Amino acid sequence: MSFSFRDKMAPSTPLLTVRGSEGLYMVNGPPHFTESTVFPRESGKNCKTCTFSKDGTLFAWGNGEKINVINVTNKGLLHSFDLPKAVCLEFSPKNTVLATWQPYTTSKDDTAGIPNLQLYDVKTGTCLKSFIQKKMQNWCPSWSEDETLCARNVNNEVHFFENNNFNTFANKLHLKKINDFVLSPGLQPYKVAVYVPGSKGAPSFVRLYQYPNFDGPHAALANKSFFKADKVTMLWNKKATAVLVIASTDVDKTGASYYGEQTLHYIATNGESAVVQLPKNGPIYDVVWNSSSTEFCAVYGFMPAKATIFNLKCDPVFDFGTGPRNAAYYSPHGHILVLAGFGNLRGQMEVWDVKNYKLISKPVASDSTYFAWCPDGEHILTATCAPRLRVNNGYKIWHYTGAVLHKYDVPSNAELWQVSWQPFLDGIFPEKAITYQAVSSDVPSEEPKVATAYRPPALRNKPVTNSKLEARSDKSPDMAPTPAPQSTPRHTLSQSTSGDPEIDKKIKNLKKKLKAIEQLKEQAATGKQLEKNQLAKIQKEKALLQELEDLELGI
Repeated sequence: MSFSFRDKMAPSTPLLTVRGSEGLYMVNGPPHFTESTVFPRESGKNCKTCTFSKDGTLFAWGNGEKINVINVTNKGLLHSFDLPKAVCLEFSPKNTVLATWQPYTTSKDDTAGIPNLQLYDVKTGTCLKSFIQKKMQNWCPSWSEDETLCARNVNNEVHFFENNNFNTFANKLHLKKINDFVLSPGLQPYKVAVYVPGSKGAPSFVRLYQYPNFDGPHAALANKSFFKADKVTMLWNKKATAVLVIASTDVDKTGASYYGEQTLHYIATNGESAVVQLPKNGPIYDVVWNSSSTEFCAVYGFMPAKATIFNLKCDPVFDFGTGPRNAAYYSPHGHILVLAGFGNLRGQMEVWDVKNYKLISKPVASDSTYFAWCPDGEHILTATCAPRLRVNNGYKIWHYTGAVLHKYDVPSNAELWQVSWQPFLDGIFPEKAITYQAVSSDVPSEEPKVATAYRPPALRNKPVTNSKLEARSDKSPDMAPTPAPQSTPRHTLSQSTSGDPEIDKKIKNLKKKLKAIEQLKEQAATGKQLEKNQLAKIQKEKALLQELEDLELGI
């Protein structure tokens, strides 16, 4: 009798998928770290996309010619689709549908454009429906966990399909200028959060509805409006009882920050709402819910940033103080929290036991552009990937106590594009007691052990003055003047060419503009007052990055 890894045995370790210029392959997770035979290596540089199903049993990837789907358990090829240009893939939660997206194009005769979002039946391989979806952002339809509901944003409306019947929508939510929506996680009854940006003096607002009650003035479960919002991020908790909304403006009218202004709002399905009072001014870098749904962590304020855990009354429960950090990651079981400083910070991580509020370890993952908890709740993945950084690409697997158990450095002439864990359903891995004792490792440590004070980008290459702000103690002087990875612009020059002189010219111009923005930001960081047109240039950074990414995806 054969067993799949879903049977009630000890769960197998999640696989690791590695995609880059060396091809696409899988690695067995801890403690093995050997190349997996589940998936024969796909060589070459043409793999633009890959994804696991939510339960980790199916895997789909594109090799520049076809999109292939395999069953990971029995290694069997299920389907091959002729989609050479597909760059996005996603499975529906119960593995019924595979959604694929390719860049939108129009033909000379066809003014409406060619449908570029395809929904395939995973069992039969037949195409259930094709849609036109112009933007890559939010391209994928949203499914409820049991797949009874599927929703898409179409011209100021959210269209709802039931039981994967895409021939006609069962319901629609119409509000003028709906910009974004998020379906609630978990089981029925399903709720939906919608965002409508403000116009002509009217405020922006987020509303919560319960499906399918959308009509009438009192249909909304909750409503929160705000004037300061050019864009919002909406985050449901796991139990679908509340949404956190990060509202952002592109420009800070006070001139205090070139990040724009952010505010954090709490909206509950029982109608309660509040502004979360953050005790330090400055940007909001990250906000995350604990899987318990009873608390959330915010990382905020001018550097060195604060991190605080809040309860559902939006009262602070624990303050982690300040540090060089801009991201927070709860473990799958919610009992460990990693605070980290990635991107233009030096990669310091703080691993906390959040049941006892004790620090477990302080590893350093320099140059990291990616972080992910392993579904087992014990291991951590950090990686340096292109196009964000094109040098020192590679990945590391850590134990949360700080030991590096496995590392892979990509050769200097190659690039790493993506690393990801095979997902497992909740409850497959039991929660284990936290250990403070560092696990043993054969991988030699190479990270600097000296704790260094945070220095603003403008001061990083200058000698250290003996001010109280700079020097924490004589024993830990700042390690400058070596240029830290923080001062590396996000847009390092890419060597890739498309073969199309027009596209190459566009890429070159975009990089020139992004370099100029980087210089303006550094000037702003030194306290220089920027002109209006210079601030306007900085605002365009995100759109330029997106444009560059889209062009490079096409290469």
